[in-house]
Amino acid sequence: MFPGWMQIALVVLLIVLLFGRGKISELMGDVAKGITSFRKGLKDASDTPDLKSVEDKSDTEATPKPEKTGDKADA
Repeated sequence: MFPGWMQIALVVLLIVLLFGRGKISELMGDVAKGITSFRKGLKDASDTPDLKSVEDKSDTEATPKPEKTGDKADA
C-alpha cells in the first residue's frame, strides 16, 4: 500500500514543474531560517530564569494586603 519509487518521483517532478526550482529553494531557505530561529528561541528560553516565579515574587512584594476592619456597615 506504500507508494513506490516511481510514484514518489512523479510527485516530486510535478512539484518541481508547478513551482519551479527557484521557488522551492526559496521555500526551503525560509523553512531553514524558521528552524534556526526556533532552536535559538528554545536555547534562550532555557538560559533565562522562570518568568512565572519572578512575577510571583514581585507581585507579593508590591501589592499591600487589604486590612480587615470588621465593620459590616461598609458592605
